[in-house]
Amino acid sequence: MVIPRVDKTVRNLKRYRQIVGVLVKYGFGHILDRIDLRSRLHLGHKPVEPATDSVAKLTVEVRIRRVMEELGPTFVKLGQVLSTRPFLIPYNLLVELTRLQDNVEPFAFDQVREVIESELGGTIEELYDDFDPIPIASASLAQVHCAKTKDGRKVAVKVQRPGIKPIIDADMDILRDLARLLDRYVPELQQFDPVGLVSELAKTTRRELDFRSEARHLEIFGEDFADDQSVKVPELFADLSGAKVLTAEFIDGIKISERDRLLAAGFDLPAIVRKGGESVFKQIFENGFFHADPHPGNLFITPEGKIAAVDYGMVGRLSGRAVDELGNLLVAAFAGDTVTIGRELLNMDLIDDRVNLRTFEADLTDLFYRYRRLPLSRVNMRAIITDVFTVVSEYKIRLPSDFMMLAKTLVTYEEVARALDPDYDMVEALAPYVKQLTKARFDPGRVAKSISRGIGDIREIINVLPFELRRIVRKLRRGDLIVPLEHRGLEALINEIDRSSNRLSFALIIAALIVGSSLLVRAEVGVKVFDIPLVGLLGFLFAGVLGIWLVIGILRSKRL
Repeated sequence: MVIPRVDKTVRNLKRYRQIVGVLVKYGFGHILDRIDLRSRLHLGHKPVEPATDSVAKLTVEVRIRRVMEELGPTFVKLGQVLSTRPFLIPYNLLVELTRLQDNVEPFAFDQVREVIESELGGTIEELYDDFDPIPIASASLAQVHCAKTKDGRKVAVKVQRPGIKPIIDADMDILRDLARLLDRYVPELQQFDPVGLVSELAKTTRRELDFRSEARHLEIFGEDFADDQSVKVPELFADLSGAKVLTAEFIDGIKISERDRLLAAGFDLPAIVRKGGESVFKQIFENGFFHADPHPGNLFITPEGKIAAVDYGMVGRLSGRAVDELGNLLVAAFAGDTVTIGRELLNMDLIDDRVNLRTFEADLTDLFYRYRRLPLSRVNMRAIITDVFTVVSEYKIRLPSDFMMLAKTLVTYEEVARALDPDYDMVEALAPYVKQLTKARFDPGRVAKSISRGIGDIREIINVLPFELRRIVRKLRRGDLIVPLEHRGLEALINEIDRSSNRLSFALIIAALIVGSSLLVRAEVGVKVFDIPLVGLLGFLFAGVLGIWLVIGILRSKRL
């Protein structure tokens, strides 16, 4: 069995100590004890320190947010990934994570110049007609400056923070270690898939650190909405962009959160909300590629009344299969068909086979009827999310990360839309797309394709099965058939046996030193100090030091 270990390189040890200190400071020392992190890092065992009065007054959700903010960019990004999972984390924590502050002090213009000129191969004066040295936004990974191109176009230039990649890489190593430990020793967190979360975080952050990915996202969205008169996608300036620099058209508009300014400018807010919803649904159901961070700071209304999104670093992707699965779930949900929902979740391997489907369907039915035909004014999104979370948590439903990101996108957009138009009903706006999905399920071409795929699978099974059975039988005859077994729940016992054997070895070494030193003293050979042979005296001293060390270790473990 593989026992999770931690990467104790010189680079990481200092950071580990900082993480331990911050977790203890905010009252999470008990988590460290459960995963035995301090022993693994040889920091010694200490009793769980009580949080200070000021920290103890804070809610758990606030303390989690503060831990992430204090530990820096990687942990802030982790919070952002968690916030895309509204059906797997409690609503109060979700709300708190959306308040994560990613604003940090800007870095010096000399460093900006160095990054741009190194990346683009020319001086700022040669590349841009004008460049504002004061950033308009600064975050943990990058900051943004206003500039003008040589042909007078106003642009936004995103510049990566120098030296950020080695910091992120070190933190990712540590987060992988911690995720493995949490998954192994804190069973109640397994539903949240800590290892998968960190893998997703690593993938997301790796993309965000390479601005060429965001540049490609801009190009794809530009192509998808080229003929859409209600949506504006910033133009990419590819010749002024690279892995660490991104230059795009500056969006000069009103933030979608500034309702009074929009009204004063004469905009029809319900129409804007409706067009925004249509663009979101088009991204999801037609393109399978959507802007995954439509919060108010990233959405603008141009003077022409177009909706423009900025910051395309976080996007969601849905494969054709994922769109089909999502469509099946939505069609069943609109029809109140709890039986189909249960079967679809089983087919997608998102729910355990041992779950009592009859009870699950009854709980879903109760949830549907709780909100059926409820007036919009009485619909509380917080209550809905809390109720859905209760069902998801109780039945340990493992929702895929792309569905999580999609849910977060829809929830975020609905909050933005409701701020502009309190009468906006996203469910009603979604209905036409669900009808299209229903029709698509019975499209003759699609049905024929599905049948053809099924026949191909059956043919493959018929061709392969006899050969595979013969291989299994041959291995059985030779005695070569191997069945791997994995023990679970024995980690604590293995650690205890390991600790006990180490102490026993120490005790044997100490006893051997004492016996050997006694024989040397009795023989009275060699150089003497105070009429005692020096070698024997050193042996006694060394045995004494080891004995004291062993006693201290036993006392600190509180296991006599």
